[in-house]
Amino acid sequence: MILQSRLPHDVHDERPLPGVRPLVGDWLLVDDAYAAQMAEKARLVAAMPTAVHQLDASARPAADELLDTVLASLPSGYLRHGDQVTRPDGASVTLDRDAPLLTLGRLVQEDLCLMLPRDGVHVLAGAILCFPARWRLADKFMRPLVAIHEPVPSYDADIARRVQRLFDGLQVGRPLWRFNTLWDNDPALFQPGPRAVRCETAAREAPYFRSERQCLLRLPVTRAVVFSIHTYVVARAVVTGPGAAAPR
Repeated sequence: MILQSRLPHDVHDERPLPGVRPLVGDWLLVDDAYAAQMAEKARLVAAMPTAVHQLDASARPAADELLDTVLASLPSGYLRHGDQVTRPDGASVTLDRDAPLLTLGRLVQEDLCLMLPRDGVHVLAGAILCFPARWRLADKFMRPLVAIHEPVPSYDADIARRVQRLFDGLQVGRPLWRFNTLWDNDPALFQPGPRAVRCETAAREAPYFRSERQCLLRLPVTRAVVFSIHTYVVARAVVTGPGAAAPR
């Protein structure tokens, strides 16, 4: 069981889809579950590499650019010496330029997805995705945004058009972020699906609360859109303790 002790955002401030706002502060974060989440990522990559990593040849330049972008954006706690990076938990990672997304999976807590424009839409052309919440990378790889969100009832045609316009208009140097929320009976980080029917009593009874901090940024050279996901799972008391109103 891998849990954080707190959430970095106010989950009571959830907004209607797409619910984005300008990102202020650090893009990449390190929290108190860093070491445990990174160990779980390593386990998943070793046990089921094709389930958590995909990269189309068309997205290889974007993956290379993303690796450089992350290296330039590493928060406090990382140390770099040439092709070696020491992580906040003390582990050393050798930069492998032949496997940029896998290298990123050994460096940061965030899952990272690369969206490329194709025929008027953005498709998922590469990802290191170790902590999916009820969806499978293999099912969504090289598919457009609408297909990726098919299991989400509130993601209708109008929202799909608004999100596509958002992707089209995303500017370099002006990243955006949002978060989602989900009561859950299972604290596992790797939950590839299928999406379970939400119980009406979940907000009153589920012992765990899951929230993804999702960021969008445009890479300046390849113009690919990066969709990053920092997954938080906390015990119920973190969001329903004294003075806190339970999220819906």
